[in-house]
Amino acid sequence: MCVEIEAKLKVDSLEEVEQKLTELGAKFLAEQLQTDFLLDDANATLTTTDRCLRLRRQTVAGSESFFLTYKGAKEKSNFKKRQEIETEIIDAPSIQKLLSALGYEKVLVVEKKRCLWQLGGCAVALDQLPLLGDFVEIEGPNNEEIADVQNSLGLSELTHIEKSYAQLIKEEHNK
Repeated sequence: MCVEIEAKLKVDSLEEVEQKLTELGAKFLAEQLQTDFLLDDANATLTTTDRCLRLRRQTVAGSESFFLTYKGAKEKSNFKKRQEIETEIIDAPSIQKLLSALGYEKVLVVEKKRCLWQLGGCAVALDQLPLLGDFVEIEGPNNEEIADVQNSLGLSELTHIEKSYAQLIKEEHNK
């Protein structure tokens, strides 16, 4: 079973975090444009049980790829921790037809620009979302390494956000 463990932090400035990553010798991996299509059935079975089915279109340097991801319900943890199963797909239109035939339809679209870095054993994503603002996600193999990276970036005082971007966008629309 694959488990995703991450800290999601709302920040005022991604430039400051990027500067700190550079100072610490982090490795810049890629700038990505991601469009996430969140899927659910007519009864919102996944959403109401804190699970997620996502089809992602990702563009890196003009090259497009697609990923299908299932995320399980969040587990009790100091960080956001949940089962994650992801696979790259070649034929996105056929997968969309298959999922639709199974009763899964698009319920929300989330777009973001992501700059991905590697620091220690963690992936550090600098995310810009049009409606929500700027976030840092630190994903790693365990709580300790994530906390170490968060501290080294000077972000230890920030509150961890448990909600997904989809949940945050829905809340923003309901204001």
